[in-house]
Order: sequence, then structure tokens, then C-alpha cells
Amino acid sequence: MSCNFFFKNKGPFSIKKIANICVGEVPSGLVSSIKIYNIIDLFRAKENDITFLNSIKFKEKSLKCKATACITSKKLTKYLPENCIKIIVDNVLLSAAKVSKLFYPESEFDYLDQTLISSEQIKDKYIDVKFGKNVLIGENVQIGKNTAIGNNSIIEHDVKIGENCSIGSFVVIKNSVLENEVHIKDGVKIGSKGFGFIPDKSKNFRIPHIGKVLLMRGVEIGSGSTIDRGSISDTILGENTFVDNLVQIGHNVRIGKNCMIVSQVGIAGSTVIGDNVVIGGQAGISGHLKIGNNVKIGGNSGVIKNIPDNKKVMGYPSMDFKKFVKNWRSNGQQ
Repeated sequence: MSCNFFFKNKGPFSIKKIANICVGEVPSGLVSSIKIYNIIDLFRAKENDITFLNSIKFKEKSLKCKATACITSKKLTKYLPENCIKIIVDNVLLSAAKVSKLFYPESEFDYLDQTLISSEQIKDKYIDVKFGKNVLIGENVQIGKNTAIGNNSIIEHDVKIGENCSIGSFVVIKNSVLENEVHIKDGVKIGSKGFGFIPDKSKNFRIPHIGKVLLMRGVEIGSGSTIDRGSISDTILGENTFVDNLVQIGHNVRIGKNCMIVSQVGIAGSTVIGDNVVIGGQAGISGHLKIGNNVKIGGNSGVIKNIPDNKKVMGYPSMDFKKFVKNWRSNGQQ
């Protein structure tokens, strides 16, 4: 993690223990006492970390991987540096989830924050902050001056909130960092565990979520919206991005600056959205996609593939806007 202070890392663990957890093959003659200190995504892993590679589409990055070890499949080992220890498994994502749980066992569920106390008991600590009634604050929470938090809201341990922010009523914020001038309306949930699981024969295996949510300067979130924390990386909303009411943003999603996302939009996990993007109401965006800069997505659209910069799309599946209008008219619509 770039900044993982919400979950306690139980490492280090020996490479042998990790391989046993994965039920994976390792090179013969491997020094079993090698220690691994963390599990990190492929893009940020470094020496003494373990990462995972489950798709050829990451090969350009994987060839430069700096991790000590990598969980992968046999056919993908050639896309890793020679000195990287390859743990070969049948199901890469399942094995990575098991290792993540090993390092961060408390991240599998959203457990009760037992450090919460009434803001009335600690108001002297936050003399430049305005609190409504029945506000609960966790341990090590940082709140900047001139910030206001509404009635019945909960700010869990280690959350950081910047200056000049407004947090509405009945808001829950956990595992998150909010920069200055962020505005959160009533009933928003930020930083909960995402909808991540892996089917494993007769049951589903929960993916631990060890990332956080980062809302950059000037972000606004509408009432009833939810933003899930990242699983292995972070969920990020860029500067001055505005989100309407009742929007769902999944784990690991990255949204650029100056975007506008209208009510009832759903964005599935690990999709990356560029700057100045407008998404119309009730549009759905599949996971692991890349949406370019200056893209406009019409309401009720279903996006199932990448969209390059400066495109305007609409429909299900989404298509060029002019093509959509032409098809609409050819079907007798006006």
C-alpha cells in the first residue's frame, strides 16, 4: 500500500509459509527462510514484497517487477524477471486473496470500531471543528479547522479529514483520507469493504480489502452514495470531481479530476476514469475498464469496453453517440 495505516500488518512471513498457504509450486532449492514483509499490487511492489500476476495485459509492467516474489500461473512466469521468485498456482486471485488475509486478517470484514467515543468527550481536541448531535469519533482521527460534521455521523479510527470540509448527517467514514474542501452530503458511506469475492468450488472466498479511499481537494459526494475502499490498491477520486446522489463506486476505481457523475450510476471495481468525464444518470460501467479524458457517457448506457479520449457514447452496449441516434431513428423513434 502507498499508505496503509488502517490495518495491522501481521508480517513478515517466510516464503515457505506463503507457498503453503497458496498450495503453490516454488523453485527447487529455494531458501525457505526468505522473509516477505507485505503484499502489494504489481505496480508498486518492491524488494521484500510479494505481488501477483494473473493476466498477460500487465506484461509490460511485470517484466520490470521489483518484488521479491510473485504469485502467478505457469504460463505467465516468462513475463517476470528471472530473479523474482515465482509461486505457481492454479488460481492466482484466490491465492493472492489468501495471502492478503494472512498479512491483514482484520481486513476481511468491517469489524466494530471499539475506539469510538462521543465528540462531546473530546471537543477540546477539535476546537476549530463543529459537531452536530450524537457524533462518534474513533481513535487517531485527524480533522482540519473549519470543518463541520452533522448529526449522527461516525468517523472511524485513523480517518483523516482536511480543512473547510462539510460532512452531513448519518454519514459513515472509515479507512479514508479526505483532503481540504471536500463536501459529503447526508447518508453517505465511504471506505467500507467492497464487493470482492472469488468462487472456489462449492463456496465463495471473500477478498480482504486492505486499501483505502482518497477523496482529493474539492470533491463533492451526493446523498446516499457509497464509495468502497480498495482491495489491493486505493479507490481515488480526483480534484473537483462531483458525484450526485445514489451513486455506487466500487473498489480500486480511480476517477480523474473535474468529473461529473449523475445519480444512480454504478462503476464496477478497478475501472480507471480520466479527467473531465461526464457520466449520465443510471449508466453502468463494467469493471477493469479504461475510460479516457473528456469522455461523455449518456444516461442509461451500459459500458462494457474501453473508451478512448474525447468520445461521446450512449446505449447498451454503449456506442458512438451519432451511431446511437442513427439507430434510434431507423427504428422509428423521433
